[in-house]
Amino acid sequence: MESGVRLATPVQSRPIAQTIHVWMVPEPVARRKPGLYQRYFKRIFDVIFATIALILLFPLMVAIAIAIKLDSPGPVLHVQKRLGKDGKVFNFYKFRSMRADVDHTQSHREFAKAFIQGYLSPPGGEDEDRIYKPPSDDQNITRVGRFLRRSSLDELPQLINVIKGDMSIVGPRPNMWYELEYYKEWHKRRLEVLPGLTGLPQVRGRSRLRFDEIVELDIQYIENLSFWLDIELILQTIPMILTGNGAG
Repeated sequence: MESGVRLATPVQSRPIAQTIHVWMVPEPVARRKPGLYQRYFKRIFDVIFATIALILLFPLMVAIAIAIKLDSPGPVLHVQKRLGKDGKVFNFYKFRSMRADVDHTQSHREFAKAFIQGYLSPPGGEDEDRIYKPPSDDQNITRVGRFLRRSSLDELPQLINVIKGDMSIVGPRPNMWYELEYYKEWHKRRLEVLPGLTGLPQVRGRSRLRFDEIVELDIQYIENLSFWLDIELILQTIPMILTGNGAG
């Protein structure tokens, strides 16, 4: 396989050291009945939070849009097809960070298949022979795009997705639409709720996690979803972004 993806036998998920004061959910469990917050108030919270954030960040977003246009030819926004709640596909918005004439769909598809099916080990893992290397696009990232990725500012347009109802502030990060075909059956539990701007895996391991571990944490979030858990995850995400650890 090209793009630095080396296959081996699937690796086993390792224990996750940090949790949010609750038990781990390594396999599918009986569905918890959604509470009042999840059924009614989470959507209200999302709209209020996203609207206020868009108003406050609008001048910054305009400045970013101008910088992108001055830096390289092409559209300001990069639109992708991502998996939403119940597997519904939606248009996912990001500020464009790469040259507009570059398409890494095929190489990313190969990488995603190997990562989801457990053939790859994250950086710093015990299985160096299986370490994954995402499709290289360094030479195609624009100057402005490099800064946007490092600071996670390229994700700001997803506030529009939240207002539209495609996403939530907190929830599982959405995969590309074609990644669903590589899911194990229990992976689909992460599609029970709206995808989010941030989530439990993003503050508990990020790029150090295998896909099974990411889904385990997403299920843990779904099983314990509450207003205070959302607030805790948002508060933990903010310093990661401010210190440049929110990228990726």
